[in-house]
Amino acid sequence: MNAALLKTLEPARKSCGSLRVRIEGEPCVLRCSGALWVPAHKCLVAADLHLEKGSAFAARGQMLPPYDSRATLDRLEAEVAELEPRMVVLLGDSFHDTRSIGRMAADDLQRLHRLAFGREWLWLEGNHDREALNAAGDAASLLPGAVVPALSLGALRLTHEPEPGEQPGEVAGHLHPAAKVVAYSRGVRRPCFVTDGRRIVLPAFGAFTGGLNVRDPAIAGLFASPPMAAALGRDRVHALSWTSLV
Repeated sequence: MNAALLKTLEPARKSCGSLRVRIEGEPCVLRCSGALWVPAHKCLVAADLHLEKGSAFAARGQMLPPYDSRATLDRLEAEVAELEPRMVVLLGDSFHDTRSIGRMAADDLQRLHRLAFGREWLWLEGNHDREALNAAGDAASLLPGAVVPALSLGALRLTHEPEPGEQPGEVAGHLHPAAKVVAYSRGVRRPCFVTDGRRIVLPAFGAFTGGLNVRDPAIAGLFASPPMAAALGRDRVHALSWTSLV
């Protein structure tokens, strides 16, 4: 990792295995879960939950275990319990399709309300869930919190999909970045954060979400100079230089 990138990010290891960096000067913590913690604002950010993806596939005859929503909410609940955020922002594509909310189990909907109680809870619109979140009727009214298109938070600007060109402070999801490294003739592919200290793309938080290689032009093209990939390990976030990725 080059000296200029290190100076901008100021990466530091947290005792929990997370990695602290600076995005446009704002201290941020890259959590092992794939969530982003902004301590100055007590804000927890997670991207691309894709709740009810399993049931969406089942409706089309492709049988997947119907436990993705439960597993994803388990992870989100653990983050909320540990960090006690004042605000939770779900960065778009929280639901897999327009009918996901109606397919959610009552227990999962009740858990969302429990998690949101006493804190600000914001749903950003994503390309998968825009219609679901803004739908009229009982399904949309079952959700806690508010729906917003984007959000400013100090030096950060939270949005679902990264925008082209220089976007200082942008925090986005949508692309599901994943890093691949090869060692001892074996390849390892893991979800990752990717950042140059000016902007950051978060990994998908959902249990059934795939990943796009960070070297794909859709991701690499967002950065004027080689960024850092921060891959999710079992108990720590691994900072990887661009040259180590394949």
